[in-house]
Order: sequence, then C-alpha cells, then structure tokens
Amino acid sequence: MHVVITGGSGFVGQALTHLLIQKGHRVTILTRLSDHKRTSEFVHYVNWLSADNQPENELKGVDAMVNLAGEPIGSGRWTQSKKEAILNSRLTATKEVIRILRHLNPKPKVLVNASGISYYGMSDFKTFNETTKSDANDFLAEVVKRWEKEGETAKELGVRTVFARFGIILGQEGALPRMVLPYKLGIGGTIGSGKQWISWVHIQDVVEMVYFAMIKPEVEGPMNVTSPNPIRMSSFGQSIGDVLHRPHWLRVPGVALKVALGEMSQVVLKGQQVLPQKALYHNYTFQFTEVKSALSDILS
Repeated sequence: MHVVITGGSGFVGQALTHLLIQKGHRVTILTRLSDHKRTSEFVHYVNWLSADNQPENELKGVDAMVNLAGEPIGSGRWTQSKKEAILNSRLTATKEVIRILRHLNPKPKVLVNASGISYYGMSDFKTFNETTKSDANDFLAEVVKRWEKEGETAKELGVRTVFARFGIILGQEGALPRMVLPYKLGIGGTIGSGKQWISWVHIQDVVEMVYFAMIKPEVEGPMNVTSPNPIRMSSFGQSIGDVLHRPHWLRVPGVALKVALGEMSQVVLKGQQVLPQKALYHNYTFQFTEVKSALSDILS
C-alpha cells in the first residue's frame, strides 16, 4: 500500500511509519519542513500547509490517508491562544486533507482521522462505547465534535472514513513520562480523588489498530482506540509504583493541580471509562490488555 500520513513526525506518526515500513508499505509524510527530512526508499516527504503548496500533485496511487496533525494538548497551560491553536490546527489540517482528497483520482480507499475519547465527556460511573451519543460540552469534547464533523466530508467523496478516538496513549513519549517521574523521585501517589478512569492504550496497539482500520473495509465511523480494561487512577498509579519498585504514597490534591495547570488539569483530574467495542466486534487482537504488562514493556 501507499499510505499518506499527516502529523508523521509526532509520537503516533513515527510509530505508525515504523510499523508500515516493517510491513512493506510505502509512506508519504506531509510536512511543513520537507527540506529538513531525509527521503528513503520507503519514506517520502512532501510539503503542505504553506503558501502555494499543492501536495496532491506529488501524490500518486494513494491507498490510504491517516490524519494525525494537531497542536499537542498536554503542553503548556490552556490560555485562550493555546485553546485556539488546539482547535484551529485540527480544523485547518482536516480541511486541507479534504481538499487534497477532492483532487486525487483515483481516491484513497480509506481516511483514518485522529480523534479522541474526550468526545464522550467525563464521568466516574458511566461506561462509553462507539454507540454512545455525547451530550458533553466541555472544551475538549467540542474540539473533537468539530474535528470529526470536518472529517465527515470525506464520506461524501466516497472515501471510507474512520475516526480513531484515542485514549491515554502509553509509550516512551506522551503523557506517561510525566506521570512516571514522581515515582522515580520517590514521591509518587494518587492524583486527585483517584476514582477517575484512565482509558489507556499501549502505543503498539494504537498503531496496530490504525492499521487494522485501514485494511478492514467493514470498519468505519468512530472507533475507540483504548484497551478493553480501563483502570481507576489510584490503581494506575499503584501499578506504576509496582513496576518501578517505587512507593505509591503521596497524594496530589486536585486543587494543587488546578492552580498549577488551570483548565488543562481536567485531563488528569477527570476521566471516562471507554471500551473498544468496535475493534473487539471485528476481532482485533490486542497486544496489551492489562496495564501492568503494558507498563512493564515500556518502562523496562
């Protein structure tokens, strides 16, 4: 296959590119800085989102597109300008993906568009799957809803569209290193109430599930990219301590995080129990179903 990826230099994009190359596929990465990238036999870089760029002219025989582009959510306080960047970066990238799709002929068979479980809103007691209709109106939920609505235009172009609703991705990058650091310093403990759900997923399952969505024609619409076994924050922290052989004892009050992080604190103080019903229904086989084995694989 020839797969085009936006956001290919990010955490998920790099892992996905590696997986696709391992499987013998060709990858084109759309980037703002193609001049600084080294093209190889399997990976080609094409400029996009800059003045006068027309990446569609360099995209031939595309079988699948994966849109991962967007401002990172977990870096820095959510100032008004940061929130605008989080939203606008996703909408701008997705609009450009749609524009490119309009010009490609033949069109790719599938678009896998990144999304998030923030769609469902926050709850300590509800369980969510892909059939759940969201009534959430917090910032991240609204971002996801507008992001997916923008991507739905691909369906009108005859392109099968999958919205990969990512959970908390565990890997060498992303949120986990910051969660692990207090334990390495001997001051790890429960964050907030400890009752909030962590719908986690190992980075290996993330990229395997994205690939699964690409090659399974029966998969479309929203697909939760999470482990089948979410865990409460208190148990998640205890699992980190167990894997690292470090104490889990110092509680971090929610009010302290709110002062330190502002509105962004909701990412760790609130959560949701999200199940990957669609992936399980279509017989996806998880690499990591238990959080301790996932953490052991990453942290060792």
